[in-house]
Amino acid sequence: MMKKRKGVKNYDNWGYLFVLPFVVVFLVFNIYPVLRTLYISFTNMKISEREAISFVALDNYIRVLTDKFFWNALWNTVRIWGLNIILQLGLAFLLMMVFSDVKYKMKGLAVFRIVYYLPNLIAATSIAFLFSTLLNWRYGTFNQIINEIFKLFGASYNPIDWINDASTAGLSISVIQTWMWFGNSFIMLMAGVQGISKDYFEAASIDGAGRWTIFGKITLPLLKPILLYVAITSLIGGLQLFDLPYLMINKTMSSYNSVQTVVMYMYKFGFETGTTQVGFASSIAYVLFAIICGVSIMQLKIFNRKED
Repeated sequence: MMKKRKGVKNYDNWGYLFVLPFVVVFLVFNIYPVLRTLYISFTNMKISEREAISFVALDNYIRVLTDKFFWNALWNTVRIWGLNIILQLGLAFLLMMVFSDVKYKMKGLAVFRIVYYLPNLIAATSIAFLFSTLLNWRYGTFNQIINEIFKLFGASYNPIDWINDASTAGLSISVIQTWMWFGNSFIMLMAGVQGISKDYFEAASIDGAGRWTIFGKITLPLLKPILLYVAITSLIGGLQLFDLPYLMINKTMSSYNSVQTVVMYMYKFGFETGTTQVGFASSIAYVLFAIICGVSIMQLKIFNRKED
């Protein structure tokens, strides 16, 4: 019996060998960069001056917190993300209500899921090029369609420079983000609805409950775990917004300062030639990390409070 137990124990130890490659890769490519970035954030490291690295304590963090350009970038990020999340969740909720309504009994959900999720599978570079072309103020399809509509009513239309105008650039990026991600939110919400027993909906419908009553009293309360997940993941993704504004708007455009996000600001100091202040960029990354953690904790408390 003792030999059998010893053999089983030795056999179980093979599991450590199987997970060792993952652990090594995770430590080298995930944990080490995070810790290394934390260390660099307390130094004056610059790519062009590797030998002149010195410890500066909290100077970089003080500089971030007192930098008006950082707060402007943060406001741009929140503004773009805020409008995006309102439109995104609003559209996802609307579609979820239509497809989950027992009175409608919509069919072909699998097809609609694929269609709505497709934009999420397209590379950001392709989307940026596509919408830069569609929103071109002179030759863009969008302005041409609006111009034709105005002509039908005998009115004249002055083309809008959607990307270069500071008043419309953020709105344009928010709408594009909504188009990209509402399908993902819709799938998440539908998965949550399908996890709710249909007996609740059928019983409420038989009792004469209206569509909004069913949604407010049954669907919404039981969707809280999924809503919490969608809220936190959208917050994390939204505050790290970088690809679309960076690819669609360059520094020569008048709208650049109105759409420069925190990650774009960090990228400017961390990687662009002539401003490679890696220590400062690392501190921006950790300040953004702290903001995301703080808001995520607030979201958790809000959802738990409602649950109580």
